[in-house]
Amino acid sequence: MSVTETAVENVATERMLSAQSRTRLVNIAIPLGTAVALLLIWQIGVRVFEVPIYIAPAPTDVLHVFQTDFALLLRNFWPTFLESLAGFFIGNMAAILIAVAFVHSRLVERAFFPIAVFINTIPILAIAPILVLIFGPGMTAKVVIAALICFFPTLVNMVRGLQSVSPQTLELARILSASKSEVFWKIRLPSSLPFLFSALKIASTTCVIGAIVGEWIGANVGLGALIIESTFNFRSPLLYATVFVSSGLSVLLFASVTIAEKLIVRW
Repeated sequence: MSVTETAVENVATERMLSAQSRTRLVNIAIPLGTAVALLLIWQIGVRVFEVPIYIAPAPTDVLHVFQTDFALLLRNFWPTFLESLAGFFIGNMAAILIAVAFVHSRLVERAFFPIAVFINTIPILAIAPILVLIFGPGMTAKVVIAALICFFPTLVNMVRGLQSVSPQTLELARILSASKSEVFWKIRLPSSLPFLFSALKIASTTCVIGAIVGEWIGANVGLGALIIESTFNFRSPLLYATVFVSSGLSVLLFASVTIAEKLIVRW
């Protein structure tokens, strides 16, 4: 390759990287700009229409809460975080193991899949008090609620992913005398990963909802308990701040799953 061709290739590579950088900046700037615009509209609307603070505080009022009551928010953040994380791992791990059992045994699938569907049809607000009565007002009930709300989407997606392998691929594996474990680890599991991470993204947000619902039913600490307390005491700025913290926790878990997907599912 001549010097001229090398120079042209380097220039083309630099332009491509520059275009990718501009695309990333645009993708970040657009949602940030939209968020800032919405906050400005919220701030101006509350001031112009003189909305009472106990109904809808201004963003500056909510920001003031983060400055004055940050320790309170942090103290209630950690229980919800631990409950959400434990429920996420337990619910998804149970769903993955049961999905593997379903794929390897049609009898097990026919016996237990309708039960899983039935449990999923029960509203979480209806089953949460029952679980609190069974496990008590401690952390266990919240973890179980968070795990239940994560379980069914992951189960359905994992079963579909494990069964998504083409019959031709399975026939080729049979001809090559591949064992069941080899078929699972080298064919079925890689095929199921895109389906699995799609479900994990959903579960990363719903597990927070499950933990907060559990705290609504019976808890003295946690973001859910703080939401109830601030609502009954008409502390609207604290209520909004707690909601923002809850949303931030969901975004944190969602981003973690997204990063894990990019590292694991490279194809």
